[in-house]
Amino acid sequence: MSNNSLKSGFWAYVAECGRLLYWIYFKPFTLENWLRDIHPGLKPKDNPFDKAEFATNPQLRRYAGQVWWLTAIVPILAVLLVAPVYILVSSEPFHWFTSCAFLAAWLLARVLDRSGYKNIIIIISLIAFLSILLALQFLSEVALGLVLGVALGMMLGMAGGLYGVALGVALGVAGGVAQSVAVGFPSGVVLGIVFGVAWSVVWGAALGVKRGVIFGMTLAVMLSLQGGVAAGVAAGVAAGVAWILGALRVYFWLPELLWTLMLFFTSANEKRVNCLRYLPPRFDQLIILPLPFIEQIIVEAYQENPTTARETINYLISSTNQQKVAAKAITEIAIDSLNRCQRLSDIVDIAKQLAWIPSPPPKELDTVFLRFLDISKDVRASQEATSPYRQYELLTTPISALQEISQSLAFGKNTFTATNFGSIVQRWLTILETAKRTLEETAKQSQEIRQVYIAGNSLDPSTAKHRFKGRIDIFREIETLAVSESPPVLLLYGGRRTGKTSALKYLPHKIGANIIPLLVDVQGAATAITLTGFAKNLARQIIEAARQLPRKLLLPHPDSNQLAEDPFPALQTWLTEIEGKYSDKRFLLCFDEYERLSEVVKETNSRAPLNFIRNLLQHHKKWILLFSGSHQLSELDDYWSDYLINTRALRMSFLQESEARELILQPVEDFPNIYEATAVDEIIQLTRCQPYLVQLVCSELVELLNRDIRRNQRQANTAKATAQDVQAIIPKALETGVNYFRELWTSLEVRDQNLLRRVIQGETPTQQDKGVVRKLARKEVLTQEGNAFQVPLVQRFVEQLLEDE
Repeated sequence: MSNNSLKSGFWAYVAECGRLLYWIYFKPFTLENWLRDIHPGLKPKDNPFDKAEFATNPQLRRYAGQVWWLTAIVPILAVLLVAPVYILVSSEPFHWFTSCAFLAAWLLARVLDRSGYKNIIIIISLIAFLSILLALQFLSEVALGLVLGVALGMMLGMAGGLYGVALGVALGVAGGVAQSVAVGFPSGVVLGIVFGVAWSVVWGAALGVKRGVIFGMTLAVMLSLQGGVAAGVAAGVAAGVAWILGALRVYFWLPELLWTLMLFFTSANEKRVNCLRYLPPRFDQLIILPLPFIEQIIVEAYQENPTTARETINYLISSTNQQKVAAKAITEIAIDSLNRCQRLSDIVDIAKQLAWIPSPPPKELDTVFLRFLDISKDVRASQEATSPYRQYELLTTPISALQEISQSLAFGKNTFTATNFGSIVQRWLTILETAKRTLEETAKQSQEIRQVYIAGNSLDPSTAKHRFKGRIDIFREIETLAVSESPPVLLLYGGRRTGKTSALKYLPHKIGANIIPLLVDVQGAATAITLTGFAKNLARQIIEAARQLPRKLLLPHPDSNQLAEDPFPALQTWLTEIEGKYSDKRFLLCFDEYERLSEVVKETNSRAPLNFIRNLLQHHKKWILLFSGSHQLSELDDYWSDYLINTRALRMSFLQESEARELILQPVEDFPNIYEATAVDEIIQLTRCQPYLVQLVCSELVELLNRDIRRNQRQANTAKATAQDVQAIIPKALETGVNYFRELWTSLEVRDQNLLRRVIQGETPTQQDKGVVRKLARKEVLTQEGNAFQVPLVQRFVEQLLEDE
């Protein structure tokens, strides 16, 4: 091997050692990641010679050698560098004797430690410790310095790993600068300062300020034994203060502060991206004290180069202790980006632009930020719709969401969220409402028919407004019973998709203002696996329901501690508090999908929710209960009848014919007449005024007419659906509504299904079938006689099902 190769290899080795030394002080996270690549369990404080894989891992052996040289040589070099500076600055002689004694003992300990003489080191350490105690009592100043140097060197020379470097530097320099502990007050203070600074620069941040105080107190006690109480306390306080300053890394922070200020004030806004690679966290991963303007530099750089700014944020999160700085930068970028949306296209693009922000986002953004992203996605869905009418309709959802955010900000207690997002909400509302008006005009000029029928989801007054038709008799009866002197428990029952949930949502708009309907989705609350979770979900839904239009009541929150300790007594106390606050109101607590309470009882193995309901009925006269579902009490477990006594059943059946005709002909205001009279009659006959099926058939008819208009098979101004069109869309309606039909079929028992098969085949039910006939009539499948289906469209599905078998 040539001399040049040896030299290059030597200097490469030295460079690696220098890199390790730099990582110790400034890049501890990079160091830890690098060590994990060498050995999964290796940490900076570990002695690599102790690892079992030492002999078989070349990287571990190379690292061990570098650690040994660093811990052996760096303290010596540090003393040689500090001593001249100390002599020039203080005009005092440097105590070479003590420092050399310490370093010699330190080096010997490192040699013994590498050779594996652990027992010898322990014995020497014990002897050294005893020597210190004897020296404090009997030896002279010079001898004391010698003994201290040798003893401390032997004891602390065992420090393995890279942290041993800091320890050696600390004691080597401190021993020489302070000359000896016995010199007296000034030198003791110097010793405290030098020792505290040198050691805490590396270990202070890890051990913390509190340990620095303990360290100072301990050193004060030790030094006061020799140098007197005043000197000892002064030196200990000095060491503690120095340790704290070291823990805060003030010695590195001051130049980093100046450097950050220079970067900020000397670079123009459009050049901020060039500063990112020179930010202090790039070369110092452990900055304790805050540095100003870093997040501002990142935010301004994001406008110029989002990719580089995001890379900087990711680096701060994953490789430094600057997570708070990264969170502030993310928050400011998010708010600034939302503020910059001036057009509809900006709102459409913002969800994609900010998709990189982690979820959950920083707590400063609260949950409002995620709602803005959802609104952006809703607006994108509107823009991608196939017709102006559909675009117009889909904009209703994001506009309603913005209005809800505006209300929550007005009532919320978070001033940061209100001040930063309030103006954004108003700007977005203006943009979307303007776009909606434009789309409305475009839709009116369009040849296509507006698709306004909603088949499937329940209607919501905030978005569907006046689309809910009929049920006036149901609303009137609920109000009459709710204001009676002794209101019963109300049970609103009916088949699937007959409009029960929609009716409950519209209930606040249909009854008097002194009754406060509070809708609780039991299906959602039943997802809780504990009683506490169920109670919290129940309280949350009640509070949200009261806040909705048109009542807009702000209910107090239940005590969270009491709720966690014993949930249902806490709810009872909370309901009493609500009664006292709104003494002139009655509260109609509506449990939708109430049958799901059985799942809560089964999951928690407790009937506490039902006991809570019983207590509510007996002791809270201002609270009226309304249960809504597809089952009567006689169809549920026997224990239900023990809890729900004095129940008044209200059946939600099909629409009246006049109500169904209104739904067909006038689903919304200004809807054109697109039906021939025979088509309306055919829809009524085919659906038997079942509200979901009416919406389904009408929706498919609108799609049929629009397809013909696009193909120029019909004239837009004169296109009307015929009875033949109604028959033509039946297969498509059965396909679209397959979930409804299959759910109806699978809810039936085998004997029920068998009877339907026989009816399809033309058989007449026998005397033995009376019970099944009554059941199917109650479910609105068969007529009272049992020889025909109530809804012809359901019969068509069953016929098709039997053909496929």
